Amino acid sequence: MKPLRTLGMMAILAAVAAGCGYTTRSALDPDFQTIHVKPFQNRSQEYDFQAPLTNAVTRKFLHDGRLRVVDEGRADLVLEGVILDYQLRGLVYDEDDNISQFILVVAAAARVIDQKTGEVVWQDEQLTGETSYYTLATGQRSDRLRGNAEVFLPSVRSFATEEENRAASEALEVLASRIFHQTIDPW
Repeated sequence: MKPLRTLGMMAILAAVAAGCGYTTRSALDPDFQTIHVKPFQNRSQEYDFQAPLTNAVTRKFLHDGRLRVVDEGRADLVLEGVILDYQLRGLVYDEDDNISQFILVVAAAARVIDQKTGEVVWQDEQLTGETSYYTLATGQRSDRLRGNAEVFLPSVRSFATEEENRAASEALEVLASRIFHQTIDPW
């Protein structure tokens, strides 16, 4: 019994020593030290999206620090993108068939280019940021901004209700996070 227990302990130690492949370091090439975030273009039917998305993406790089945000002429990488679509759909309906909760989706395309070679480091034509919110008629609050995002998010002001404005801001924040993570860890 004792040799079996010793063998089991050795197997556990070997597994721990080998690790699971997790690291806090970036998978990005270490030659890349700087990035420039170009202002996002907006091809959606809604306005007031490009500045909040550009600012959110830039803020994520500034906060993280693995890539310094610099002017385009000094950057190793250039991130550029376009907001493609804004969709608002009913998610939950009440007994009178009125929408009580919406799902909001902002779709975008983005890419990162190596300034030295002109090669595309990564490109994605189907990035989305999504969230949901309740209508005022439900009496439920939509204060569901994740983490400390509310501190950073100026509300988009192009919609009729504050709930939709705040939800659009959160969807842009989610989209910015996806773009940031795709850049830092391009799998």
